[in-house]
Amino acid sequence: MKFSEKWLREWVNPDIDTDALAHQLTMAGLEVDAIEPVAGAFDKVVVGEVIGLEPHPDADKLRVATVNVGADEPLQIVCGAANVREGLRAPTALVGAKLPGDLKIKKSKLRGVPSHGMLCSEKELGLADSAEGLMELPEDAPVGESIRAYLLLDDVSIELGLTPNRGDCLSLAGIAREVGVLNQLSVAGPDIKACAAAIDDRLSVSLDAPAACPQYAGRVLQGIDPGARTPLWLAERLRRSGLRSLGPVVDVTNYVLLELGQPMHAFDLGKLQGGIHVRYAHAGESLILLDEQTIELDSETLVIADEKAPVALAGIMGGADSAVGEGTVDIFLESAWFAPQAIAGKARGYGLHTDSSHRFERGVDPQLQVPALERATALLQAICGGKAGPVVHVQQTDQLPVRAPVKLRKVRIGRILGADIAGDAVVDILGRLGMVVHPADSDEGRVTRDEDGPSARGEEELVWEVTPPSFRFDINLEVDLIEELGRIYGYDNLPASRPRITLAMGARPETRLKPADYKRLLVALGYQEAVTYSFVDPKLQQQLDPHGPALMLANPISADMAAMRTSLWPGLLQTALYNLNRQQDRVLLFEQGLKFVLQDAELKQEPVLAGLLSGSLLPPRWSSPARQADFFDCKGHVEQLLARTGQSEQFRFEPDDSHPALHPGQAAMIRHNDRVVGRLGALHPALQQQLGLSRSVYLFEIEQASLAERRLPAFAPLSKYPSIRRDIAIVLDENISAQKVKDCIEKGGSGWLKNIELFDVYVGEGIDSGRKSLALGLTLQDLSRTLKDEDVESEISTILKVLDRELGATLRE
Repeated sequence: MKFSEKWLREWVNPDIDTDALAHQLTMAGLEVDAIEPVAGAFDKVVVGEVIGLEPHPDADKLRVATVNVGADEPLQIVCGAANVREGLRAPTALVGAKLPGDLKIKKSKLRGVPSHGMLCSEKELGLADSAEGLMELPEDAPVGESIRAYLLLDDVSIELGLTPNRGDCLSLAGIAREVGVLNQLSVAGPDIKACAAAIDDRLSVSLDAPAACPQYAGRVLQGIDPGARTPLWLAERLRRSGLRSLGPVVDVTNYVLLELGQPMHAFDLGKLQGGIHVRYAHAGESLILLDEQTIELDSETLVIADEKAPVALAGIMGGADSAVGEGTVDIFLESAWFAPQAIAGKARGYGLHTDSSHRFERGVDPQLQVPALERATALLQAICGGKAGPVVHVQQTDQLPVRAPVKLRKVRIGRILGADIAGDAVVDILGRLGMVVHPADSDEGRVTRDEDGPSARGEEELVWEVTPPSFRFDINLEVDLIEELGRIYGYDNLPASRPRITLAMGARPETRLKPADYKRLLVALGYQEAVTYSFVDPKLQQQLDPHGPALMLANPISADMAAMRTSLWPGLLQTALYNLNRQQDRVLLFEQGLKFVLQDAELKQEPVLAGLLSGSLLPPRWSSPARQADFFDCKGHVEQLLARTGQSEQFRFEPDDSHPALHPGQAAMIRHNDRVVGRLGALHPALQQQLGLSRSVYLFEIEQASLAERRLPAFAPLSKYPSIRRDIAIVLDENISAQKVKDCIEKGGSGWLKNIELFDVYVGEGIDSGRKSLALGLTLQDLSRTLKDEDVESEISTILKVLDRELGATLRE
């Protein structure tokens, strides 16, 4: 919201300077984003009148003007503006004037003709970024008066960054109300009176969607002057509020929007076919908007229609076919109330954002429509003339919002704010904010003693019932009222006290692992932590997890952030792609976060830890050649994570050819106690090509819950007797995993078997097709004696028999 300080001070004028006013607004929750002067720095510029005009003797596009500036003698000024003419009054820079851009006006000659000053445009005075000619002043502008004084240019524009809950401050009236409350001053707005109907012309209005539009006011205005111009004071107020002048009718509707906060629209009456219908669009309907964009309407879009077709996008933008033009003499003014739920997100869905939609989405005062219509009528008649018809006011009162009273306890105010605000002050502050507060001596019993009992001081506390005003949609709870009291009482006035907290040292089980433990390990392995959005591209999500239904957002930020992630891989892959495309040839990323899984119509949030590897495993170094990361590096990093639990033997890696996002033969699922808790593997080549990744990518993801508990290390006595290692090479089917072999050996071995180590895998000459050779080292040891050769041979023989029986494995000769 942007406005002129001088305009605000016409409503309420506190005895503070601009900086203090800005600080006051910011501390009240209306943050000031910018303060800018309304004009550039210049001096010695006055109102001049062109009293003579002759052609330049040596230039076709230049003319020699005689300009009256209120001095003893008129000035001769050479000018090339197309709109210069006799009788024109325009800003005139005198010799010695300094204009924005450090331009100094001196006596000069233009093509041999002396020029003693300059006729100025808005651009040259810093009033606009561009201009097509001289700035034309009203015919009654006092000749010789300083332009700064005449246009009140010693002013600033203040821009507020309002939060969505403060739609009531999207108008000068709302801001003036706040300033008045903060400074305990009365607010003097315009005196809005009903305009008498001079004609009986009217349009019928039908509310076909009363829940979305329960109130609509309109009036016919006939015989306006199509040649009328917007007054300079009104155009200046619009300019200082960030809007450009577009003609009297549009300017007046914009002015009322800025002044009162009520969006309005004017239709060319001659272009409407019959009465007005507020309804939802029909299938197949389209609308050409004022910006000349054609949109296809859906059945959930509220429109303003005549008997033939839609003529406006309700609460957002009017249509081009019914727009007011240069020749318009009869208009129909619209002032309606639309439910925020009916407008929210609709403009963005069509790629639009307008001042009207911005206000209706946040909530407009439902009692403002008729006063705004009367205000606009009075302004238009003062500027353009015309005869007004009666106000057509149609409403469904049962659909209009009703402000329910909110209970406020005095004891609660002190507990939350830490300040003892007197009861009279509470009533005064809330009353000045436009709320209805029932006093403590009410006969209606609306003020009672606190139901929760006496306060900590043994006193009975008052309870008020407070009814918020119609323009405050954000007041629904007791804490909302207390927030208002804190704002107006002043955050600087609240006592600063340190909280008194009785601290108790909580138990920290040693068996509990924190996420930071895993983060430190991954960082030590060369990973960098990433934090990505929980909203992802639905197409990428579908590619990576086609069988996991994703929750789609009803109102996404953008089309590529429309689904809640069912895995952390989409965000990591997009981050990796971004880095690889910027000459980062080594990417190791991890992320700890939530994935969102739909199960039985319920959304479950599961914390997981995920990682990604691509490129060189280690940074470049002179001592060894660079090596690209592979599947086993990814698996090794996951094994180190699992080892932190102290129970890695409870985790199993099993081949996984079912996951559509992973490369068959280079993918595994991670099981913990026969439950799948994670997956890892290489990204599928087809997906890698679709995403435009130039090199192989390896991914892992594991449930954080499976990593949360660890088994504490316990001392085991060391044997004082030597261990014995026996190496065996077995031949078996190539589809049998080494893990199955280890499980089988552990099953057939005795308590002497202490360790199994796989140190070679061979396929080739001497081994039958479809078979492979595994070489394993078996370490045997006893705590009570030294094992003899016959003990070892018996143990190895038993293990070989079990391998043969269970897996069909034979000793390699």
